[in-house]
Amino acid sequence: MSAEPPESDAAAPAAPRRGLMRRLYDWVLMLSRRPTAERALGVLAFAESMIFPIPPDVMLIPMCVAQPRKALRFATICSVMSILGGIGGYLLGMYFWEALGPWFYEHVHGFTPERFARIGGWFEQWNFWIVFAAGFSPIPYKIFTIAAGVFQITFPMFVLASAVSRSARFFLVALLIRRFGPAAQEMIEKRFNLFALLFVVLLLAGFWVVTKI
Repeated sequence: MSAEPPESDAAAPAAPRRGLMRRLYDWVLMLSRRPTAERALGVLAFAESMIFPIPPDVMLIPMCVAQPRKALRFATICSVMSILGGIGGYLLGMYFWEALGPWFYEHVHGFTPERFARIGGWFEQWNFWIVFAAGFSPIPYKIFTIAAGVFQITFPMFVLASAVSRSARFFLVALLIRRFGPAAQEMIEKRFNLFALLFVVLLLAGFWVVTKI
């Protein structure tokens, strides 16, 4: 009696394919371990303020854990380049949105005509505070930098709100890791977005109360 032929590899179930966002996340983590990590961090922070979907915190956190003495240096790079990227997004929105808008809606995660229309109303009501909220919280910052240019928000106010919020976010991460070491990494990765969102909600609620007094 002949033996049964072995099962072919084709019969084995295919491994699930990782999504684009997860592959980008893993790629950014890999960049954080390279000798050129500082340069890559600056490029990522700049690009994320205009088009890239992965926040620079993904690189900033492991770099600060690996070299806590350089944590403030890394936060400075992240802040400066993110602010410059935000200015680039503002100029893109002001001068090139009519030509590039349809491409962004189709290819860049987070951009929709409906969302842009809502943001326009938020800018009219909140101005500085909506830019601050987008810069500090998990809200996609790039949408607001470009929208600020599209709706022609006052440029000095935009730069000030971006500088305060972006610096506060990245220096908070760096200082937490410098103070608590690697133990802070898990807490930041799991809870930072929640803490940041709660902070912004409380801040905006307080501002709303002040305007009603």
